[in-house]
Amino acid sequence: MTDLAEHVLTAANTIAVVGLSRDPGKAAHAVPASLQAAGFRIIPVHPSADELLGEKVYRSLTDIPEPVDLVDVFRPPVEAPEIARQAVAIGAKTLWLQQGIVSAEARRIAEEGGLDYVEDRCTAVVRALGRITKKEDHQEVSPTQGPPRG
Repeated sequence: MTDLAEHVLTAANTIAVVGLSRDPGKAAHAVPASLQAAGFRIIPVHPSADELLGEKVYRSLTDIPEPVDLVDVFRPPVEAPEIARQAVAIGAKTLWLQQGIVSAEARRIAEEGGLDYVEDRCTAVVRALGRITKKEDHQEVSPTQGPPRG
């Protein structure tokens, strides 16, 4: 049986990433990049960048003009409640606080707003372990299996 984190990630297609970093060496850049490479639509939310991962950047969740399935948060816990309010306001299905981020208030806001809630988990790890991909032509390869032959 899959857990909630795997279930919501499998169901998601469009992920708004709050706090997507410009620095490729940071998890807040590498994790969304890995999700994008697996076929997820990534929408960056950043206060000053114009483009990240080849996508237009929005200043806040409420500025995004299309539906969002999952809000992935790479910001300090003190910012999580406001992000939760915005996630509820835009009708997102899930609020996900990345590994190391926990907020009882964000959980309460999200759950009262009808959102699924995941905290202190890494979307990239859940995706890899669950072998979740959105690319129909993409084949997961185990380290011992090697690349497909053909």
